[in-house]
Amino acid sequence: MKVNRVRQNVLPLITALIWGTAFVAQSVGAEYMGPFTFNTLRAVIAFFFLLALCVLRRSVRRKVLDETTPSSRRDLFIGGACCGGALAIASFFQQKGIETTTAGKAGFITALYIVLVPVIGLFLHKRVPKAVWGSVVLAVGGLYCLCIKEDFSITSGDFYLLICALCFAVQILVIDYFSCKVDGIELSCVQFFVMSVISALGMFTEQLPAPELLLNCLWPVLYVGVFSSGVAYTLQILAQKDSDPTVVSLLMSMEAVFATISGAIILGDRMSGKEYFGCALMLAAVILAQLPDPKAKAVEET
Repeated sequence: MKVNRVRQNVLPLITALIWGTAFVAQSVGAEYMGPFTFNTLRAVIAFFFLLALCVLRRSVRRKVLDETTPSSRRDLFIGGACCGGALAIASFFQQKGIETTTAGKAGFITALYIVLVPVIGLFLHKRVPKAVWGSVVLAVGGLYCLCIKEDFSITSGDFYLLICALCFAVQILVIDYFSCKVDGIELSCVQFFVMSVISALGMFTEQLPAPELLLNCLWPVLYVGVFSSGVAYTLQILAQKDSDPTVVSLLMSMEAVFATISGAIILGDRMSGKEYFGCALMLAAVILAQLPDPKAKAVEET
């Protein structure tokens, strides 16, 4: 149980750390290519990285027979297709929205999946403890303090980002359903194969960058492809196995905190009192979400 507890809490925070520090790399890539092209490259890199990892793991498992676990190929392909489709759409609308709105507001609206996950979960008969709802409210307040630095007005890009947040919420809930049925790394591999195919189809509607421009953003694309995509999204799947998707999404929303802190450390950005207060609210939200549910504890004792 302690191992599962560590996995369910540490892996989402590592995921948030990678996503938060990858913001600069994504911004550089967006300067050289369209959203479909950027997402195709990152998805292809992530797919081949995970495919190599899957082949390596299968070769090791042949030597340790009792470590092999049967999984349904049907669940793997259906789950991968659903996750990959949701991720491809979410990533496209995120890049599209950033074109017409500020980065701070984009981060805030995207992270609203922490509200959408429990709301959609209610329709799927998933009970959400009151303490977790309180954590969600605190987290939204913290995200606002961290991300919004101007008057909040609605633009066309904001609607794209709302679609993005909805798709990310769907992806999180789909992973919640399939992560207990299939191998997490294989599910992530199929997910990025599907995303690469969908993004490649859209890529032909964009003007492709010249090869010399691709070389200018080679390292940022590799970082986003391997770490932000291949590693972080796989850690997300592994973290969500037997976990509350609302709590995991709350932990992953800490990417806003890590992005702000890394900007202050790496780029020398100065944090305002409002941003420090936002970090404190996010931290309080995470701590509140980790408190044991009295009702669940009473059920276990009976």
